[in-house]
Amino acid sequence: MTQNIYDTDSFFEGYSQLPRSLKGLEGAPEWASIKALMPPLANANVADLGCGFGWFCRWAREQSAASVLGVDVSQNMLSKAEEMTSDAHIQYAREDLETLSLPENSYDLVYSSLTLHYIANLQGLFEQAYKSLKPGGWLIFSAEHPIYTAPKRPGWAEDQHKNTLWPINQYLVEGPRTTDWLADGVVKQHRTLGTYLTMLINAGFTLKHLEEWRPSAEQIEECPELKVELERPMFFIAAAQRVE
Repeated sequence: MTQNIYDTDSFFEGYSQLPRSLKGLEGAPEWASIKALMPPLANANVADLGCGFGWFCRWAREQSAASVLGVDVSQNMLSKAEEMTSDAHIQYAREDLETLSLPENSYDLVYSSLTLHYIANLQGLFEQAYKSLKPGGWLIFSAEHPIYTAPKRPGWAEDQHKNTLWPINQYLVEGPRTTDWLADGVVKQHRTLGTYLTMLINAGFTLKHLEEWRPSAEQIEECPELKVELERPMFFIAAAQRVE
């Protein structure tokens, strides 16, 4: 089962104070890049895997999606999403993405934001997403970049010249990484970028876009603390299609 750290009180309390929790999609610096990839959603059926507070679910409906399914393993997340949602065309379900089963040929878009780096059985989830899409349907997702997940002891450092450095070690050693972020013992799954892409291809997808996200000059001007993100990619964003 996916580690359900979001139902730990201390973690959930900290997560609830993040800008992306308080401000929604506009509080996520990578959202502009993701939004640019979105296909037209009028009359579309959409699934959001790892829906959190339901911000994307509600946005999809604002774009005239016909129906949206939000899935999350955390009851805390789903309770907040339901509290913030008043729309009969949005449904939320508590499911473990490690064993998720989706109806075949049902969705025009499967979306996931910063969730897939928690999933051990990612190949199985990609296969489920592919089967659940209609021909021509899209999978669009973001995940923590492998450069970000690789270090055994992640954290900024400085060299003797005061240059900011991000440590990279055991990049090619894939598997779980346990870090302390908002709470102790958060488990993420490290895999190389090549492995992510191979999994997509093996599931049947055609890769259409891959972006190693970086903040724009405008974002850095507005929020100077983002400048350090130019030292290494924190996220990557991918769009893949079921073309048949």
